[in-house]
Amino acid sequence: MIQSPSTSRPGEHCGGRTIRLPGRLIQPLLPIVVLVAIGGMLMAQDGGDAAGTTPAPNAAPNAAPDEDTLEMPTDPAGIMKQLGWMGWVFLLPFVGATLISLWYSVERIVVLKRNRVIPKPFVERFLEHLRQGKLDRSSSLKLCEQSDSPIAAVFAHGVRKWGKSSVEVEQAIIDGGERQVSELRVHLRVLNGVATVTPLLGLLGTVLGMIQAFNDVATAGSVGKTEQLAVGISLALLTTACGLLIAIPTLIMYMYLSGRVDALVMEMDYLAQSVVQAVSAEALSERRKRDSGGRSRQPSDTA
Repeated sequence: MIQSPSTSRPGEHCGGRTIRLPGRLIQPLLPIVVLVAIGGMLMAQDGGDAAGTTPAPNAAPNAAPDEDTLEMPTDPAGIMKQLGWMGWVFLLPFVGATLISLWYSVERIVVLKRNRVIPKPFVERFLEHLRQGKLDRSSSLKLCEQSDSPIAAVFAHGVRKWGKSSVEVEQAIIDGGERQVSELRVHLRVLNGVATVTPLLGLLGTVLGMIQAFNDVATAGSVGKTEQLAVGISLALLTTACGLLIAIPTLIMYMYLSGRVDALVMEMDYLAQSVVQAVSAEALSERRKRDSGGRSRQPSDTA
């Protein structure tokens, strides 16, 4: 059987028979077939990538730990070993600064006690005898020398100007007071120096440590650069931390002792004014007038 081209449809030949597939069934199936084919290709590609990135089962157990991994030491011996020569170079100044700070802090606390600088029994007795006129120049100087305190030294400078004008007596007390204040502050300058120098030493150690850390990283190659740099910087910062740990308490002690000296100086100045009012020429003249007036009234009263 021969069919004309105009009436033939797509089909297959089987045993001399022609099997025809309707066009309405093939057209809807084409998009589905295309989507299935594309999905299969994508799944095959994802499976290949996963197989390539998945580590082998025996790789993890057999992997040896990296022996060159750097860790930050926590014990003092490990830190000093890691720092090397730089640790010993900066350890000695820090230890010396700590001992100096402790020594002079305790020494100034003891020396600047109020009972040592301004002994209350001596001051009350001395000023009371001056007001009552029971002391002269020589006996007053003798009492001041026996006391051997800063306030006694200030009083002695005023007593040496016994009978002079109040301006001269006050100037002598000011000169003597300046010497005593200088002696009270003598070791405070040491504490101020420790509080100033130790942070600078720590900063110097940090700068040198960071320079060394960057040089070590530059010569070590590409392996472990991040870890090596982090450990080097952290060790370098230890010197700054040590310097601050020494400087902060020392500065607090310096400020406390300076405030105590200022309070003592103000009290000494107040007490010294009483000496000026007792031994100056004006005060002695007023006392003689008062005494003579009292004697002149006594005979008239008796009469």
